[in-house]
Formats: sequence, structure tokens, C-alpha cells
Amino acid sequence: MVVVLEENHSYSQVIGNSAMPFLNQLATANSVATQYDANAHPSLPNYFMLTTGQLITMDDKFPGPVADDNMVRELVTAGKSWKSYAESLPSVGYTGGDKYPYVKHHNPFAYFTDVIGTAQAANLVPFPQFSADLSAGQLPSFSFIIPNLQHNAHDCLNGGTTCSDNDKLAAADTWLQQNIGPLLNDPNFQASGLLIVVFDEGALSDLAGGGGHVAMVMAGTGVKKGFQSNVSHDHAALLRLVLKGLGVPNLPGSAAIAGDMAEFF
Repeated sequence: MVVVLEENHSYSQVIGNSAMPFLNQLATANSVATQYDANAHPSLPNYFMLTTGQLITMDDKFPGPVADDNMVRELVTAGKSWKSYAESLPSVGYTGGDKYPYVKHHNPFAYFTDVIGTAQAANLVPFPQFSADLSAGQLPSFSFIIPNLQHNAHDCLNGGTTCSDNDKLAAADTWLQQNIGPLLNDPNFQASGLLIVVFDEGALSDLAGGGGHVAMVMAGTGVKKGFQSNVSHDHAALLRLVLKGLGVPNLPGSAAIAGDMAEFF
């Protein structure tokens, strides 16, 4: 299971946009959710919903820590491996504050008491480790991939926010093609893998579901080809899908009652 997070664009800005040819080709060839809503504005509550099944906070400056039930606790209990691959993370195990273009509030695992000050902190790694693990056939059961602010459609490629939305999206798409594209050709992934690319929230003016109508693209083993789902889903449903797909029996928070996204398979 590999989940990649992009930033702050609504479905209508992404799907069908020629600025993102790689992601749109992936969506057309595989599966895309047409009725998927984020849960809140700003970013951090969406990242927590994806990992705890709860919003936890509505403040991107929330200092933590978070002791609520979460993915790490359930994955470890179930004997599953995990890593958070965060681009521009200063060092392995780093749980400190922002170091631009890395920002902590895009890395929910850095808030969990199950990680901070424990052996699990070694699973917070800079992004280059992903390529190394992929090449060595050593990806964990669950990979959470966090491009930095210049590569996730949040900021411009060279920093700042003065470029156009299409410039931001194009930079994110190029990064996906260069860094996630090789995953799709990996024999281990082709045998048993699932890739999910999802946006954390829509444009600030988009309040659908609380956080906006966003794109969620799925590819991999068993995923329907050329499929569009019209079923309503949100980040809690995605948390449920990931954990159930990995055979984890206990589902945190709203994941326990969310839809199961079975129509994609």
C-alpha cells in the first residue's frame, strides 16, 4: 500500500487538466473517485483523518502530541511494517518543526506518541530512502509519501506562491512521474501493490464535505481499469481501505463506520 498526498486543489482543477498529464493518464487507465470529499480546511485535520479517523484539530500550528488510536498503533499490533517517506525531512526520526520546504503538519506520524521517542521514529525517513527501498525490494507494508511544498502543488517549484495554479500542478505532476512512475513498473508492486494519489483538501472556497471535492486516483493489483466511482467517500473511507487491505482488524475512529470502497476492485 502506497499513499501519496498532494495539496490544496479541487477535483475540477486536477482531473482533465492538461497541466497534469501523468496523473490524468493514471486516472484514465485505472480508477478515479468522482465523489470524494476532504473533511476540513486547513491541511492538518485531513492528515489526521487519514491516519486516526479523527480531525483532532483545526489548527495547522497544533503542537501535538496525539495519543489517540492511529495507524501506527494498529499496524504494529497487526505485525505490519510502515514508513513515512517525507521529502526534505532533515534526518531520520525527525519529529521537530518546519524546515522549509518540509512542513511538519503534512507528516501526521511525527505527532503520535506511538512514534515520538520510540523505536518507531526510525520509520520517519527522508524521501530518497523510498527509491532505495524500492530498488532493494524492501518497501514496507504501508508507505506514506509526502512531497515537499515545492512538489505537492502547494508552492511554486522554486518556492513562493506567485506562480499560477497550473505551474504548481505541473511541478507536482512531473515529480510524480519521476518519483512514483518507477513504482508502477516494479515487479513486486505489479504482483501485489496498490497506489493511491489523493489531495488533502480542495481550494479554500470549496466546502464540499467540509474540505472540498478532491481527486483520488487508484492503481494497482485488482483495481478496475478505466473505472470511475460515483460513490461518496472521504479520508476516513481511505483509512479503512488501507488498513482492511493490509489485514488490520481494528480500525481507528471514523474508519470503523466508513464505506469500504469495494467498488474499485
